[in-house]
Amino acid sequence: MSGPRTTQLFAACSQYAAATVTAAIRAGQFGPRDAHRRVLVVSDTSYAPEVGTPLDRMDGFACLRTEFDTVLSWNEFIQPFHPAGWFPRDQDTLLWERYLRLAWDLGDGPVEIACESIQANPSSALVKIFGESPVHVYADGLMSYGPTRNRIDPLIGTRVQRLLHLDLVPGLRPLLLSEFGVEPEIVPTAEFLGVLAELAGSAPSFAAPRSEEAPALLLGQYLSAIDVLTPAEEEDLHVRMVRGAVALGHRHLVFKPHPSAPAGWSHVLEEEAGRLGAELTVLDAPVIAEVVYQRLRPALVVGAFSTALLTAAAFYGIPVARLGTDTLLNGLTPYQNSNRVPVTIVDALLPDLEDAAATAGWSLPGEERIRRDLGGLVTAVGFAMQPKIYPELRPSAEAFLARQPVSGRERYFRRRRLTALALPGALPPQFDFLPRNPTVRRFARQARTWQRAAGRRLPGGGRVNSG
Repeated sequence: MSGPRTTQLFAACSQYAAATVTAAIRAGQFGPRDAHRRVLVVSDTSYAPEVGTPLDRMDGFACLRTEFDTVLSWNEFIQPFHPAGWFPRDQDTLLWERYLRLAWDLGDGPVEIACESIQANPSSALVKIFGESPVHVYADGLMSYGPTRNRIDPLIGTRVQRLLHLDLVPGLRPLLLSEFGVEPEIVPTAEFLGVLAELAGSAPSFAAPRSEEAPALLLGQYLSAIDVLTPAEEEDLHVRMVRGAVALGHRHLVFKPHPSAPAGWSHVLEEEAGRLGAELTVLDAPVIAEVVYQRLRPALVVGAFSTALLTAAAFYGIPVARLGTDTLLNGLTPYQNSNRVPVTIVDALLPDLEDAAATAGWSLPGEERIRRDLGGLVTAVGFAMQPKIYPELRPSAEAFLARQPVSGRERYFRRRRLTALALPGALPPQFDFLPRNPTVRRFARQARTWQRAAGRRLPGGGRVNSG
């Protein structure tokens, strides 16, 4: 006699995330339909979700809805708290599980969870509440190729069964959660494109350039909202996108701003385009970039380090160009910033908009080249970001850095970081052997121990004199 059906809880915060997990379901990666009850838990983690449009009320949701038996709102469940900030106290998780099972009619049967980053709410809260449930993490962006941003409680990390991800960079293997032996599993591209095609067919109409010529599409990310750039720097970046696209011969531009970006930025871009003899259309419809690709068929997609750049290149074969990654690589703080690997990938892989020759002749490299060149870089950056989580990556990082020219090291690695980790490149080339010398490394560790001891307070309230 078969046991009770398993309830699968799919947590999604965006239409892109919901499309990703829908594609995985249709590809059979979550088992047969009749063996599971599938519940989609939607949430809005924006600054003011009260004035936004919930995922389940967006245009196109109907084509995703058919894969789920029930759709529930996490925002409504925890109101008046914000979903990005609320989580249960450890001693209350059992109580919350009982309450959720009752409120959502889950019964006493087994529960599985499929969620995005388990280190951020609401996914983290859901995983803690159902403390004995297996977890499937699905990633819809470039961050899956980078390291886990913080050390995860082993009681949670060992419950992760797999990492489902889109094949955004063919040949590159995700590093996320690999410290727990989690195996990555690709969501089939064909299934994902099929879901996106349905979304495009259901999306509302929006204004397009009055021309038969394919436009250049400029992507805004609102980086100042996450303190990556200042508002003035980000506005200047968008202006440079306009100038760069026009310099390549594009006279019809479409700017897709981030939904939270100030309207004033669009006016500045329209004025700059007009001054250069081009026409710029601002696309303020609430649709994802992939829907725009299918509707407008752009001749070029320009952005900073958006995942949409890679979906354009890898999935739709659209020419792409990056801008501003050099500034971002230098400005991201701390070095462990989780945006570092996405910026690194885009910078190393895509052409610079302001380099006409590189942009004109660019094509996505083959898997073997990506695996060899980009894979080594991402491994080294990942180790430099999280050496305590991935100590086994040190030999690979050392080998990669040892064969890099000084210019390559300086672009992606800070000398202070290399020095702290005793990696090649910490010293001028003639002394590059020193960080790998066991005696030097032993003395470096001893010096750090003395330095920490010098900062300890004495019993009387004074401090040890480190001079």
